[in-house]
Amino acid sequence: MPTAPRLPVPPGACDTHMHIYGPPDRYPLAPSAARVPPFQADLAAWRAVLARLGLSRTVVVQPSAYGTDNRCTLDAVAALGEAARAVVVVTPATPEAELERLHAAGARGARFYLMQGAPQGWEALGPVAARIAPLGWHVQLQFDGTELPDRAAMLRALPCDLVIDHVGRFHPPPPVDSAPVRALLRLLESGRAWMKASAPYNTSRAGPPLYADVSAIARGAIAAAPERVVWASNWPHPNPPDHALDEAALLDLLGHWAPEAALRRRILVDNPAALYGWDRGEDRGC
Repeated sequence: MPTAPRLPVPPGACDTHMHIYGPPDRYPLAPSAARVPPFQADLAAWRAVLARLGLSRTVVVQPSAYGTDNRCTLDAVAALGEAARAVVVVTPATPEAELERLHAAGARGARFYLMQGAPQGWEALGPVAARIAPLGWHVQLQFDGTELPDRAAMLRALPCDLVIDHVGRFHPPPPVDSAPVRALLRLLESGRAWMKASAPYNTSRAGPPLYADVSAIARGAIAAAPERVVWASNWPHPNPPDHALDEAALLDLLGHWAPEAALRRRILVDNPAALYGWDRGEDRGC
């Protein structure tokens, strides 16, 4: 049964990566969709999660299942108000007027999901980054982190900030002193990259409750660049593992990765406020 977090959750805490799925007659799947999403994951269900976890802010991330059709994500952000931001999918051909409309609607990042069901590939990353950089957006990237040593130079050359999903999403999680993890830490230490401390269940071989192999990478990243890490639930867990998940337990896991309350506040409140513009007093139309 879902529970509340055991650790105190500071005011202003943010979930930086979750998804909303609406009715299929209103929000049809993209042809590239790899699987049917959980359509019960609507705003009412999300608001219940927010209340249970004691969170104040939300970043709604465009699901890969909807491809470049951002309507469901933007409708959710509109309903959640100023406490919400969006990460959307755009292409090199997205018109300037549409980018400005998305920014006014709360978008602050462009998502690249480069796993099965990807709506576009690596070749679009540079052109999209060039389009969104003038808006102050970042690129949010999900791929197999074991590719990082080969991709790091390209990622460093992007003209905007970079957010790497799910503790690097290494398949499988390598040792902290491995080349892929060292490449992740160097990106974070560059001051141009961020990491989402989220979804350890996606790749962990060690399993719950501590997901020790992924936890070692998360702790290493937080130690290396505590000002560049944010937390996320990945609700409603589009690729669920073979064990039960409780978002409160995932939030409490942050206490294992960041034992100090001040450090957890930085990850839950201060860092997302900086990344998504709340600390600059930005309303969604700025």
